[in-house]
Amino acid sequence: MPFTSRHLPGSGPRPGSRETVALLAGLMALNAFAIDAMIPALPAIGADLGVADDNRRQLVVVAYMFGFGSTQLIWGPLADRFGRKPILAAGIGLYAVFATLCALAWTFPLLVLARALQGASAAVTRVLVVAMVRDLFEGEAMARVMSLVFMVFMLVPVLAPSVGQLILLVGEWEAIFGVLAAYALIMLLWSLRRLPETLHPEYRRSLSFRDIGQAMRLTLTERQSLGYTLALTAVFGGLTAYIASIQQIVFDVFDAPAAIGLVFAAVAAPMAVASFINSRVVGIFGLRRVGHAGTFAFAIVTVSHALIATASGEPLWLFTLMQALAMFTFAFCSSNMGTLAMERMGAIAGTASSVQGVIGTIGGAMIGLVIGQSFNGTQLPFLWGFAICGVISAVLVVATEPRRLLERIPPKVAGEELPIG
Repeated sequence: MPFTSRHLPGSGPRPGSRETVALLAGLMALNAFAIDAMIPALPAIGADLGVADDNRRQLVVVAYMFGFGSTQLIWGPLADRFGRKPILAAGIGLYAVFATLCALAWTFPLLVLARALQGASAAVTRVLVVAMVRDLFEGEAMARVMSLVFMVFMLVPVLAPSVGQLILLVGEWEAIFGVLAAYALIMLLWSLRRLPETLHPEYRRSLSFRDIGQAMRLTLTERQSLGYTLALTAVFGGLTAYIASIQQIVFDVFDAPAAIGLVFAAVAAPMAVASFINSRVVGIFGLRRVGHAGTFAFAIVTVSHALIATASGEPLWLFTLMQALAMFTFAFCSSNMGTLAMERMGAIAGTASSVQGVIGTIGGAMIGLVIGQSFNGTQLPFLWGFAICGVISAVLVVATEPRRLLERIPPKVAGEELPIG
């Protein structure tokens, strides 16, 4: 699986492209496992720590997400100053420490605090994986790698609840956190041994407020960076709304609680398949052509689904089929828009990834929360909210690069960077 990679600036081992993708995907999976493996354990956690209210148990997940969104602006500038490798190691090490603290927590407030700190530590993987891919690859090659990384990242939520359930068959809920800590240590050792320093020496930046502010300002004012970040935020808002609403839709609208696992897997699996296909076709048809087409297809599918459900009642199988098709198109636009947002940010990749990550995480969560809270006993608020997200994303793509829609960009142009003073 050849990729066109940039020259690695640091000394140390040079992993092949397959190992690089596996390592980066494994780092991203740390976050997904920490969220979804917890779901089967929530009742046991509540029983052991004296939490009877189902809504309070959700803090185990919510606190993690809050921590995850709170520190991305810290990890990026640190990585731009001290390098990717030491900051990544620090974050993963802290992740293992706080996962262990979760396993040892004797009160619910302590568990919630430890989960927030675990999420704050895990944010380093989201920021630095994107930054390291930008350090190492350009243009279509970058999009291919991001697609393969996201393919694994999207498969993890399908598998993680089952992994958590299997752990509960042989141990208590604390064992899940023990497994997370052990996984983090494995990834720490692997990255320390095989991952080179990817930050180019000429891109190393100071931690002065002036330099950080300049990098943040450039990320937020450069048209391509801001436009695709906002488009991606709208798309992630729809994804968050789906995660927040799917249980109520399957349970309350379709009265099929036993089918929740099958529905979730049937909708999630096409995302992984599409990510793999994207990694193959983006080098043939071009980053913009595939990404833009995927975004327009996402808008068309989501609007069509909302119209179908509004015009007539849909059975569960049709809802699942249409959502699977929507998520299939979602994978083509999400990884490519993320690549396009970072395309000219090579000189400030760490800070840019942080800023874009905070906007996408917090903005997407807020959009998803508004749509999820609109649930009225039918799937229509979700479907129309989902469709609006798709339309907004498509409009933002058109507004960002109206003269380059569906364009096939030569690799040497695709790798162009924004000059940073």
